Amino acid sequence: MSNSQFGLLKERRFLPFFLTQGLGAFNDNVFKNALIVLVTFVMVGLSEDQKHGLTNLAAGLFILPFFLFSAISGQFADKFDKSRLAVAVKVLELLIMLVGVFAFMHQHVPLLLVLLFLMGLHSTLFGPLKYGILPQVLKSEELVGGNGLIEMATFLAILGGTILGTSLIGIPERGAMFVGVCTVVLAVLGLVTAWLMPPTAPVDPESKLDWNLFRATWRSVRELTDNRTVFLSCLGISWFWFFGSIYFTQLPVYTESVLGGSAKVYTMLLAIFSIGVAVGSVLCEKLSGHKVEIGLVPFGALGMTLFGADVYFAWPEAVTARGLGISAWLAMPGAKRVVADLIGMAVFSGFFIVPLFALVQSRSDPKRRSRIFAANNILNAVFMVIASLIAVGLLAKVGLTIPQLLLATAIMNAIVAIYIFTLVPEFLMRFLVWIFINLVYRIDLKGLDNIPDEGPVIVACNHVSFMDALIVGGTVRRPMRFVMYYKIYNLPIINWMFRAARAIPIAGAKEDPEMLARAYQAIDQALAEGEVVGIFPEGQITRDGEINSFRPGIEKILAGRPVPVIPAALRGMWGSIFSRKDSALQRARLPRRFWSRIGLTLDPAWTPDQVTATKLEAKVRELRGDWA
Repeated sequence: MSNSQFGLLKERRFLPFFLTQGLGAFNDNVFKNALIVLVTFVMVGLSEDQKHGLTNLAAGLFILPFFLFSAISGQFADKFDKSRLAVAVKVLELLIMLVGVFAFMHQHVPLLLVLLFLMGLHSTLFGPLKYGILPQVLKSEELVGGNGLIEMATFLAILGGTILGTSLIGIPERGAMFVGVCTVVLAVLGLVTAWLMPPTAPVDPESKLDWNLFRATWRSVRELTDNRTVFLSCLGISWFWFFGSIYFTQLPVYTESVLGGSAKVYTMLLAIFSIGVAVGSVLCEKLSGHKVEIGLVPFGALGMTLFGADVYFAWPEAVTARGLGISAWLAMPGAKRVVADLIGMAVFSGFFIVPLFALVQSRSDPKRRSRIFAANNILNAVFMVIASLIAVGLLAKVGLTIPQLLLATAIMNAIVAIYIFTLVPEFLMRFLVWIFINLVYRIDLKGLDNIPDEGPVIVACNHVSFMDALIVGGTVRRPMRFVMYYKIYNLPIINWMFRAARAIPIAGAKEDPEMLARAYQAIDQALAEGEVVGIFPEGQITRDGEINSFRPGIEKILAGRPVPVIPAALRGMWGSIFSRKDSALQRARLPRRFWSRIGLTLDPAWTPDQVTATKLEAKVRELRGDWA
């Protein structure tokens, strides 16, 4: 594996796809923004009502294919080789752009609107294969980095396409020709890079295509709800586009009528926001430690809310000045604070969206993954339309100002985030564990890839401290259900985390035989459902730093449900305030130092017939070594 996500840009399995995606998004925005500027500023003889009508019609035509054809495109992406499908989509793009040269040069608006609809169709066809292909060409530990690069490319393409499209169409006399030639060149480059993509095996070649658009769309969305976590993650992604579309849509008018800035100030703010999302997206890999860390999602939502709300407090009222240049505007009171807020909101947006995409990819059925993303695209489109309607209603009917609308959006973001995290406590739990682990420890991880992507498995680890379950569970990519002593399970403050993680409390046979029996039943059920179960075979936290004898409960579990077992060893936790090295009074002190180094090592999976408590104990001792 590459040490950095940017190493993927050197590999054929990723680079041609990355370039194809980026060029397509770039071309979309060149075409779309050139058309809007052509209608709004270049063409003569149009009334203001006609201009507004054509602009809104253009936005609607571009998004309409996502409603109509997403379900079909998801079926295509699952049934056929995604790389060859990408070539077909790029051929369509090239044909659209060749006709577009004629349409732009003759300022043929009806034809341009038809072509814009077809460009929306092009994006609709490419979307499901875009996110469906990543898990096929990337390793699990590369998913976050790969998605980060894709989101970086998307937002930089939005920025670059907006700037280039508006700049070219504004060139006197030859602007339309330049736009047409540029879009054709970009389409040709996209076709070349798509052709260089290595073949990918169809994931569901035997599936039958349903050509009934409405039935296929309804089925696609309905089937999305089969996996609750995936469905709620898709709702989170759609909410991101709701949130972002309001800010993006209002930014031009906000810049001109509230901030008093010129077009150059608008371009600067658009660049700041786009680059900020790109930076946040690529930072996700570093912050997540090469794994799908959904704890970043609440972190991102928090930043989006705080920075989004502060945009209002930084600049609550419109100014009388108009057309200020960048230097003059930055000298205004509150300008630098608005810039800082946009940067912060954008960076945290990257933290929010990238893990959600990676989570949907990692938790969805591989045979239906592209159809899931097709359904996600439908939801995205619905949420963006709702965002537009709400924005119009709040501005025109309720009478809110644009700053008040942005504040209301930030408040809505907080409410929605709290609601989603209440429905799926795993998000918030992972967030708190992620904060705790990264504040207190630096973890030396080895063998994390030994956890299979799916299927039942037991992780058997030594027990050094009260935080062991949080550390191991917060590090392993898949959700884990830990078996833990009921007195630890019932500890105040952190008990809700254990309950949210669906930990299984257990007691000794002499303490509570009924609880012990229920625990074995719960373990067996969890394994039957293909989950990861974490156990501490010592049955207690070490009191001297040494590993206690492993109890035979693991053998009883395997006798009823033979599944793979992964030996694991925690290192460096002995002596921490969470271990039993000191008295309870001494453990109540603050840590001697933060960000101390600890280790977690996982052995390759053992088959059930290899496992005995004695052999398992010996292996864990070997993995731990002398570093207690």
